[in-house]
Amino acid sequence: MEYRPLGKTGLTISAMGMGGGTFGREIDQDLSFQVMDHAFDRGITLFDTAEAYGAGASEEAVGNWLKTRNRRNDIVLATKVAGELTAEWVLASAEESLKRLQVDSVDLFQAHNWSENVPLEETLGALQHLVEQGKTRFVGCSNFTGEQLQQSLDLGESHGWARLESVQPNYNLVTREIETDLLPLCDGEQIGVVTYSPLGAGFLTGKYREGHPPPSGTRFDVIPGHQDVYYSDANFQAVETLRSLSEETGRSMVGLALAWVLSRSGTTCTLIGARSLDHIDQAFEAQSIGLTPELDDRLGSLVQE
Repeated sequence: MEYRPLGKTGLTISAMGMGGGTFGREIDQDLSFQVMDHAFDRGITLFDTAEAYGAGASEEAVGNWLKTRNRRNDIVLATKVAGELTAEWVLASAEESLKRLQVDSVDLFQAHNWSENVPLEETLGALQHLVEQGKTRFVGCSNFTGEQLQQSLDLGESHGWARLESVQPNYNLVTREIETDLLPLCDGEQIGVVTYSPLGAGFLTGKYREGHPPPSGTRFDVIPGHQDVYYSDANFQAVETLRSLSEETGRSMVGLALAWVLSRSGTTCTLIGARSLDHIDQAFEAQSIGLTPELDDRLGSLVQE
């Protein structure tokens, strides 16, 4: 496992992180414990969760695992607050997250989304307050555009507040908007980039077909909002091209998609969501096999092919 610096925090994190979106929402606590044990044993040190995952169930699972396994000092712990990010809500959500996680502080507390209806100064001021209280060591954001992150950095600097040290964007073969402005900004400012959804919430596995409803019980069925993000003619064509490459190379669609994301040089860490131990192993296998330059180029141009 490779380990990399997270922004200017001084923290070092694994190049693959454990995403907690499935815990308590798609898998029960017993299996969640097995998944976290396996991730830790394989060298993963960043464990990321959020109050929005399973209405707090993910944080509860992580908290119980940390306490049972006595792992708090062995990992980098991150969580997030979603919704309308008023100061009152940010501070209250942080308190509830700490209770569920059974810790006094986290390493990274993140704004889960950009809040259009709340002044940015109010949100950033609340995050600063959490740092001052010692309830988080560092702060970051998720799902911010490059422009939104730049606004946040400028405003924070003008107040002398703790800056956003990391950003957590969606990034995979068919979701690549961050390459235009966010990644160059983070490179220039030394901001950590922790990407999520390397398989497009399962879209790149090939299980979804254009013109057909999602299979019952799949993520696109349970959370229909994913369809708005991924369902387009261009994306479905990209999946079919990926399927052809899989048949041509003898490698799985999942393996190819994971290998491409894990080999990007402009990111710090890729979060891996898992409903089984195999889901973690397949990410390590994809990273180990890697890609030839030709295959990397062909994967990188899927949406244009």
